[in-house]
Amino acid sequence: MAATAKPVMIVGVDDSEQSFFALEWTLDHFFVSSAPHHPFELIIVNSKPTPPSSIGFAVPGVEVLSHVDVDLKNIAARVIERAREICLSKSVNDATLEIVEGDARNILCDAVERYHATILVVGSHGYGAIKRAVLGSVSDYVTHHAHCTVMVVKKPKT
Repeated sequence: MAATAKPVMIVGVDDSEQSFFALEWTLDHFFVSSAPHHPFELIIVNSKPTPPSSIGFAVPGVEVLSHVDVDLKNIAARVIERAREICLSKSVNDATLEIVEGDARNILCDAVERYHATILVVGSHGYGAIKRAVLGSVSDYVTHHAHCTVMVVKKPKT
């Protein structure tokens, strides 16, 4: 009899405390209690913005784009390293971690399709209606566009 593959859970992380809280909450509720036989294959995705989307101006004679790109790569590497440390601290050693360049909304929905994910987990920044309208809400977008169950984890107010 062939072994069936585990369902896939994707957790989107960025450099916010809310996303790391969502990752820890997910690990605590779905992975730690079931160690070493986790119920899901865990994939952690960070989207690195493209440099042109990160700068709104250019200074003549200064190569801003390459400096911005280096900074964005460093931030993404730090985010993934912190996610790896959180997983290891919870004895989750088999998570797949990846950095993909692009808009977080599209990257997460694409990852759901690529991995045939069962659940997508994202943190909530807790923006009000006006900030959500101006900045755009990743959690709002993926709840409407991802082709799987979406869990939005909110960090409790202190």
